[in-house]
Amino acid sequence: MSEKVTSLASGHEGTLGDQVRGYVGRVKGGEMGSLPAVFGIIILTAVFQTLSPFFITKLNFANLFVQAAELTMLSSALVFVILLAEIDLAAGVTAGVAMAVFIQLIKAQGWPWIPALVVAFIVGTAIGLVIGFLVAKIGVPSFVVSLAFFLGFQGMQLVLLGEGGVYRVEVPAVLAIMNKNLPAAGGWILLVVSALASLALSIWDRRRRSSTGLVNKPFSMIVIRLVAIVIAGSFAVYYMNLNRSQGNIPIKGVPIVLPITIVVLAIGTFLLDRTRFGRHLYAVGGNPEAARRAGIKVVKIRILAFVICSFLAVISGVFHASRIGSVDGSAGHTIVLSGVAAAVVGGVSLFGGRGRLAHAAIGAVVISMIDNGLGLLQMPAGISYLVQGGVLLAAATIDALARRRNGVVSRN
Repeated sequence: MSEKVTSLASGHEGTLGDQVRGYVGRVKGGEMGSLPAVFGIIILTAVFQTLSPFFITKLNFANLFVQAAELTMLSSALVFVILLAEIDLAAGVTAGVAMAVFIQLIKAQGWPWIPALVVAFIVGTAIGLVIGFLVAKIGVPSFVVSLAFFLGFQGMQLVLLGEGGVYRVEVPAVLAIMNKNLPAAGGWILLVVSALASLALSIWDRRRRSSTGLVNKPFSMIVIRLVAIVIAGSFAVYYMNLNRSQGNIPIKGVPIVLPITIVVLAIGTFLLDRTRFGRHLYAVGGNPEAARRAGIKVVKIRILAFVICSFLAVISGVFHASRIGSVDGSAGHTIVLSGVAAAVVGGVSLFGGRGRLAHAAIGAVVISMIDNGLGLLQMPAGISYLVQGGVLLAAATIDALARRRNGVVSRN
């Protein structure tokens, strides 16, 4: 193993200095990615901790991850269509309809919860297929199609659940997702598996690039990233393994929703960064006409993007039902806008062709921190919306200015 790593490290590669200079050059050129959002997290942490001693505590630290999970999943879903310079306003209510089907199959039809959940995902995927077909094949603007579904599915939820209908979720496995924690050892196992997976994937990338004659990043970059994962992960696991209960019953451990979110993000990132579909998606989002001339099946890529978006949106619906312990007719009506905001704040370009799932996750943390911190300060909900709107406007402005600096003109 060591000989293999050594041979890979000694291959054709750039230096660490080259990587740093290249990154600085991209930032100066306007390609800042999630850098503004990272600075935002640092600033928000300092501000909220100064204003409230309860912000950085064992209880709130874990709560913030749980609170951000649903938004992270929905914003990640939206990345697949935003990369095409499209939008899916129906993603939230798609999740709501899927969960309404899920609860009806259990309550009214007496189905076991696993087949009912499978049908819910099939319904969500089918909705994405229809939206994608109307957008990519028929040519209806995605804003119009998704807005129509957004309005219509609000009615569909009421039809399935009844006027004002609220159904409790009584499936222990579903409720555990957002309300239970891993054993103390589970968090450390998760960290070790994550670190080893990152190392293995990095080495596989180097072999793949070397075999095609591409320049590799220096091996020191792999070491730096691995060390960062271990240090940050160790702090998070240690802190969440501390007892954060304020009563007699101990509450400790990594929330179950965290490894689920990490696995979904890892699979989605692999799909975007290391598969033909991902390369074609970025190509279509950057310049659809050039992609078409290069032989890429643009219609197929667009349809698949909406299908994946709807599938991941259903996962966010499962998270929502688990968190509140019920399914109701208003699920998903407002969160989709926060999902778009999280993706854009994290650095995903509304103009298409630029962004990653990690950016959406960082943006979701920013939005969740705003909501969480202002809640601790007992600010009205309206203030949270005002701040989120300001942050979104600033992020979109930065993206537009960056494109202008790069000489890129919007296709719109």
